[in-house]
Amino acid sequence: MKALVIGSGAREHAIVRGLLGDPDVTQVDAAPGNPGIAVVAQCHPLPDLTDGSAVVELARSLGSDLVVIGPEAPLVAGVADAVRAAGIAAFGPSGDAAQLEGSKAFAKDVMAAADVPTARCYVCTSEAEATAALEATGAPYVVKDDGLAAGKGVVVTDSRQDALAHARSCFAAGGTVVVEEFLSGPEVSLFCVTDGTTVLPLAPAQDFKRVGDGDEGPNTGGMGAYSPLPWVPEGLVEEVVTRVAQPTIDEMRRRGTPFCGVLYVGLALTTAGPRVIEFNARFGDPETQVVLARLRSPLGALLRASADGTLDALPPLAWRDEAAVTVVIASEGYPSSPKTGDLIAGLPDSTDEAYLLHAGTRTDAGELVSAGGRVLSAVGVGPSLGAARAAAYRVVDEVRLRGSQHRTDIAQAAADGTLTVPTA
Repeated sequence: MKALVIGSGAREHAIVRGLLGDPDVTQVDAAPGNPGIAVVAQCHPLPDLTDGSAVVELARSLGSDLVVIGPEAPLVAGVADAVRAAGIAAFGPSGDAAQLEGSKAFAKDVMAAADVPTARCYVCTSEAEATAALEATGAPYVVKDDGLAAGKGVVVTDSRQDALAHARSCFAAGGTVVVEEFLSGPEVSLFCVTDGTTVLPLAPAQDFKRVGDGDEGPNTGGMGAYSPLPWVPEGLVEEVVTRVAQPTIDEMRRRGTPFCGVLYVGLALTTAGPRVIEFNARFGDPETQVVLARLRSPLGALLRASADGTLDALPPLAWRDEAAVTVVIASEGYPSSPKTGDLIAGLPDSTDEAYLLHAGTRTDAGELVSAGGRVLSAVGVGPSLGAARAAAYRVVDEVRLRGSQHRTDIAQAAADGTLTVPTA
């Protein structure tokens, strides 16, 4: 099988790395890719990731058997539809099905129809409606941009003024906002691969969205993640599949918009049980970096079975016993005003236990420089979370990027055994 991966981040680098580990995958290409991906696979220009015809043309020229679409924007734009219409297998939902991520209001409607446990919410189109919704939910206030916002469209704050200001900014841009009740409890990310009927859960992970240690500062696209989660209740994955993922997939099929690809279920483990915070229509970043680091089963076969509708024929997934931790190295000023163009040096050699995945990087006159907010993901694998943390942070310590920032507490509470799930 020849695979083409669409995207340029650390998530796509992790997917490329996983596909290259599948003996039945004979060729991996990426578009546009990044300098890290270019070391192990061929990268191709793709100025507009949402241009379905350009993706089809490239896939045809490469003889690709499977197109794996990484980011949300091309999925919502219907790139998977264009690829399938051209007779090429695509991993990723249709444009209509990707509205589970493209519109939070749509996702809430689907959850209500499927009786999925989630936060009480209000869809608001005016400042007056938002004000009333904030009054109804109370603090902490959760205000979400209804559309795509690259992981940074959510404000969680105790300040009514800040919450209303975020709502105003969304309205000024012509958008809608969703105001939700705050869900208290540790968060869990669960990827569920599906072919529109069968749901196959991967290993759960936990990510860290706030920019600073101790979950301080603004939300980001994610500053780190780890897997497995030794503190989660036994049977959690099965419960989420039964109560959340399968009913959602069944409801999407009932509506005539079957969802094929990966349903990212973002959860809060509350005193009342798991509650859905959000759905995404693709692999999450940085959770993908740790989940795929632990996957032993062939990734290409898994993604192709999703695209072909044959997930029920796959053998059970096999996982490494080891833990994996990833720590994001971000540029100075991230997330509000990330600085780019700074030289990156000190990149260590990759091993199976410690390696770097590229995200916001590019080459300039033969030198590697920063090109985005989240620049690199350092991945560590070890027999325990503590060992995996140590491996990841050794990699972080070797990288030299002026003004860079990273969290120092990724997976610390879990490694120390101090993270617990609240009970009623």
